[in-house]
Amino acid sequence: MITKGPSCKQVIVPMNSEAVGRFLKDSSMHIININYALKNIKLKIMVDFIYVKDKGIIISTNNIALSLDLQEIEKYIKSLLANDSD
Repeated sequence: MITKGPSCKQVIVPMNSEAVGRFLKDSSMHIININYALKNIKLKIMVDFIYVKDKGIIISTNNIALSLDLQEIEKYIKSLLANDSD
């Protein structure tokens, strides 16, 4: 998971096309859940929207994502993908 440039407000998550399809099916719910998790740990970042590009998804945020923000988003997506593989 990386941010694209120092001033961009995007989180890029590489994943295969099958995982992208499953993830985007409920993308609005994922945005709500990620924002709820970020709010619970009192971060000022919020996810605006999720879209597909190349071989992954891009999560657009309202502010520049810091490493703690990225860790929380990564933890949510990893847990979701782990649940999908079960």
